[in-house]
Amino acid sequence: MLNHTAIINVVTDPFVQTGAVAAVGAWVTRVLLRGHPTRSLVGQLVFFLALTVLLLYHAIVPYEPGPANASTLQRVFIGIAKVIWWTNAAWSLISLVRVFLIFERQPQQGRLLQDLVVGIIYVGAILSVVAYVFNAPVGTLIATSGAVAIMLGLALQSTLGDVFSGIALNLARPYGIGDWIVLSNGIEGKVIETNWRATHLLSGANDLVVVPNSDLAKARLTNLSSPERSHGVTLTARFRPTAPPSAMADVMRSVLLSSNSRLPDHESTVAVVSLDASAIELELSFRVEDLAAVAKAKSEVFDLIYRHAKAAGLTLSSPSDGLAVAVAHTDEPPFGQHTTPRRLLDAIALFASMTEDEKEALASTMSRRTFRKGEIVAEQDAVLSSLMIIRSGVVAVIRRDGIRETELGRLAPGDFLGESGLLTGSGELGTIQALTFVVTYEITQQGLAPLMQDRPAIADELASLLSKRNAHEQLRLGRSDGSVVAKAVPTLRARIRHLFDL
Repeated sequence: MLNHTAIINVVTDPFVQTGAVAAVGAWVTRVLLRGHPTRSLVGQLVFFLALTVLLLYHAIVPYEPGPANASTLQRVFIGIAKVIWWTNAAWSLISLVRVFLIFERQPQQGRLLQDLVVGIIYVGAILSVVAYVFNAPVGTLIATSGAVAIMLGLALQSTLGDVFSGIALNLARPYGIGDWIVLSNGIEGKVIETNWRATHLLSGANDLVVVPNSDLAKARLTNLSSPERSHGVTLTARFRPTAPPSAMADVMRSVLLSSNSRLPDHESTVAVVSLDASAIELELSFRVEDLAAVAKAKSEVFDLIYRHAKAAGLTLSSPSDGLAVAVAHTDEPPFGQHTTPRRLLDAIALFASMTEDEKEALASTMSRRTFRKGEIVAEQDAVLSSLMIIRSGVVAVIRRDGIRETELGRLAPGDFLGESGLLTGSGELGTIQALTFVVTYEITQQGLAPLMQDRPAIADELASLLSKRNAHEQLRLGRSDGSVVAKAVPTLRARIRHLFDL
């Protein structure tokens, strides 16, 4: 058995202590703290500092050649201790790189530059081991490997071109992960990965396009997501010259004002770009959140152009390419032969199930109301006793939660409000404020009640349509996933029947 003195000699042996510290440090940082980069870095630095102090205490200097008068066994153990020290030094630097390597105040996208720095650290550690452990001349070793490097370079010329192009692209950072780019050859897509050899793009058709870094470095590219994510959109509308251009421009400004897709913090412009005997052409420019929102925004704005133009009595003109068939200029009213209330009822899906006679009867009870710019149409949580259909103008729905205000959306001609109060007795989700001069037509409970009494099935139809609209509003507010439409119909039907004494 080992006596007490032998145990103390083993415990105080520098090589045993070095091995114990290295083993514990590797186990803690590489096993216990794996997956926690910051904690692993702290642990790595602590064990590296302890290892450094331990070696210097025993007069082992890792960055100097070993003593010449040491025995063979001592030189072996000193060499092992130095290798352990340089390995831990490399690991500590690599942990620093993984946690703190940041370019342009943003976390590095991809791992290309990190891998490059890590590779340099490993090469430096290996050369240090060769110099301070094996006492070999590093300069001679590098010169000898020059011929091998030349042969490898010629054999891997294309691959090395991609690698160094990737390094240059990551240093210059003309694009980043998530950016939409367009190349001079027409390739377009969203950057999803950048590695040593190539950049991966996801096209609009959801196809993966792999572009070699050397091709990207030489190509002329346009970054659609830089210098910011927002993207500009320009649309053109042509109208028959039946009104002054300034009046048409005001209508188009109302179009942009009522859009829910554009970014309200960025300036939107309307410009008259051409005028002739056949048409007045206007250009609408606005910005959306990113490139992915362009298609949705265009669809919304085109719809708003049509609705606002109809409300203002403007008529769309033929294209200017000279190939369109001439359209006869008639004096037909832009909304047909019906009265304004009846035309509004025809445009709303909520009353689509009504017969022609029912719509005529309901239209005869509707009354016109106007609101000045900035006037409050209805307060939040107010229970409206009438449904208001917007004839012209723009209103905003603003919800207040304490001191926080959130704009839920904007309503344009053809939209309506107050349906929850009229049909179920519920309050408004937010305060409704006129952003322009607004004209509405009202449907009251007294005007709708006789129709409901004559045909109670209208309540079921209105409940179904209203439940879908409410589900859409809840989905936009993030309060549900929109899957509760079927469950809400019976409840809404019962409330409507109770409110109208059906």
